Amino acid sequence: MKKFFVYLLSLGHLSVDLAPGALPAVLPFLVLHNGLSYTEVAGLMFASSCLSSFVQPIFGLWADKSTKNWFLSLGILTSGIGLGLSGLATNYWLIFLAVTIMGLGSSIFHPVAAQLVNRTSERKATGMGIFSVGGNIGFGIGPLVAAAALTAWGTEGTVLFAVWGVATAALLLWAVPKMLKNLPAVAVKKHTKGVEHTETEGENDWPGFARLSLVILFRSVAATSILSFIPLFCIHKFGISEAFSSTLLTFLSLCGAFMTLAGGWLTDRFGLLRACKLGYLLMAPAFALIYFAPSVWWVFPLLAVVSFTLNGTYAAFVVLGQSYLAKNVGFASGVTMGLSTSLGGIFTPILGVVADNFGIESVMVAMIVIGALCALSSFLLTEPKGRKTREAAA
Repeated sequence: MKKFFVYLLSLGHLSVDLAPGALPAVLPFLVLHNGLSYTEVAGLMFASSCLSSFVQPIFGLWADKSTKNWFLSLGILTSGIGLGLSGLATNYWLIFLAVTIMGLGSSIFHPVAAQLVNRTSERKATGMGIFSVGGNIGFGIGPLVAAAALTAWGTEGTVLFAVWGVATAALLLWAVPKMLKNLPAVAVKKHTKGVEHTETEGENDWPGFARLSLVILFRSVAATSILSFIPLFCIHKFGISEAFSSTLLTFLSLCGAFMTLAGGWLTDRFGLLRACKLGYLLMAPAFALIYFAPSVWWVFPLLAVVSFTLNGTYAAFVVLGQSYLAKNVGFASGVTMGLSTSLGGIFTPILGVVADNFGIESVMVAMIVIGALCALSSFLLTEPKGRKTREAAA
């Protein structure tokens, strides 16, 4: 029953991330039909990711004070309806408002969902891995669904995401209370009195969480940079076509889903700190080998290694953040999951300036340095206070 509950939350994760995953595929249609400028398009991406990511910790704090399981349905509903309305609007600021609403849906859903995964999973990293794969799949199939719907029905095709959001939100609104009620006695105790008692006895290790945030910063910059610059680097170095370069991102995305799931399983066996340190130790060497790769075919297996360093460690740093802030699991979830996607977007334009002035190769060198800093900062992490005691009590 507990495993099925995690899969249900993973389905919710797929649904809430389906809309933001589809947005990049929707934007060209909005440009064509509404005459948006590139600056306006950039503003929509900011509304979708950065604003929502910084709001996530606020909803996390709210969830810590009073668990509201209906936030799961509200987040999915808001995400789907937000993107659904974006295709119906013709005024830019109405589109901006719709995309902002979509982003807020993600902010509402993630902290509460991650908090429930943490509370109901015996193997926390494995549970977080299963939950995270749902988001990976949502981001992966979102562009395909958007391209098919908008090609068939024009910009009004975004309504399909609203319909899916309403259906999935209704499913979780009906199923989640029943699932929590029917969980085995130990799990119910953990969800009600047991968790509150455990969290009260736990300690918040803010210095440890601050060190983890530094790791997340470097990891986020690396993740965003590889998506932004690896196609351009391969086009420049190997002379491949723009169409072929997109297969690199597809391959990286497919690896991401597998590595996220495998990383959660490995983390539960090797421990949170070991998983982070091992994963991030591989980052700089992988970037260096890509830089010196003799052909583009060498890049594909190296991207699998990069995917492990970025996605295989995802469950580890989310659960580690929750362990550092045992009294504020929702807030920790909001910060780790929210900022891990937004911080890179803030710093990546700096690498764009580097590329414009010194060439695309200089960006790869910078990424090697970023990978090294990520690995070094991971060795500053310490074991969360009282983790073993809480796990024994559970």
